[in-house]
Amino acid sequence: MAKKIFITRQIPQPGIDLLIENGFDVDVYTEDKPIPIKVLLEKVENIDALLPLLTDSISAEIIEKGNKLKIIANYAAGFNNIDLEAATVREIVVTNTPGVLTEATADLTWALIMAVSKRIVEGDEFTRAGKFTGWGPLLFLGGEITGKTLGIVGAGRIGTAVAQRAFGFNMNILYTDGNKNDIIENKLKGKKVELDELLKNSNFISLHVPLTERTFHLIDKEEFQKMKNTAYMINTSRGPVINESALVNALQNNQIAGAGLDVYENEPELKEDLIRLKNTVLLPHIGSATLEARTKMAIMAATNIISYFEGKKPPNIINPEIL
Repeated sequence: MAKKIFITRQIPQPGIDLLIENGFDVDVYTEDKPIPIKVLLEKVENIDALLPLLTDSISAEIIEKGNKLKIIANYAAGFNNIDLEAATVREIVVTNTPGVLTEATADLTWALIMAVSKRIVEGDEFTRAGKFTGWGPLLFLGGEITGKTLGIVGAGRIGTAVAQRAFGFNMNILYTDGNKNDIIENKLKGKKVELDELLKNSNFISLHVPLTERTFHLIDKEEFQKMKNTAYMINTSRGPVINESALVNALQNNQIAGAGLDVYENEPELKEDLIRLKNTVLLPHIGSATLEARTKMAIMAATNIISYFEGKKPPNIINPEIL
């Protein structure tokens, strides 16, 4: 009998086709919104593999319902949406899709850096509203990028890719990470520093850490107080890395110059005060939203499932100790 796979949202078709071609019975939740927990609890009872999205909370309750469940192949680089401990106790393999979204997310990070510092969104709205009556010496003054200091918080794949792009702008690069980054230090002449030093000396601060107990509210009231009032905060990692209330307060009180965000603390909900602020650029979590990256993610998630049922170690297993 064919193994049953349930996918919690429509993903690029090549990933689905790959599963079907390999003999799997694939069921997809077709509504373009996060699957209701009630529906997921029903679906998980009789499946062999689950392919969820980052927007799906795969709790211990859902995992316990999966009587036949053998693998959870997350369609995301992160996996904080899955109760990894509960899955591991049940000896359910958990995989993710790292690496393939590096370039797309780094590109978007730079789009935010440029958009917020150059006030692109404000200028676009102003022009479309018919308010542009001619060039003015004080019209939409923003911050320069070339020659400034970029602080990278989390120098993994994406943080490194962001730093590489900064080299073309002749920027000074600071980074904080648990490990030394040879590419940033040797090729880009960057410097590894503690977070406090990075915050005090950077004109742009870009977050690229996973969401863990240690990184929850890594950037809070005290951190904003250490930043330059001309600095910009960029977040394309996970929303709860920043205390959003503290961010709003820092923006309202001109403790920092602006923020470019692709993720939010209580996503998809945003604080009303954040929405009203002009010195922000707010995007709907589209860091990996390129056709190339999302298709690669679908194929990678499918490959993880196929490998497992072929008796092989999935390429992107998070809890290998259970095999």
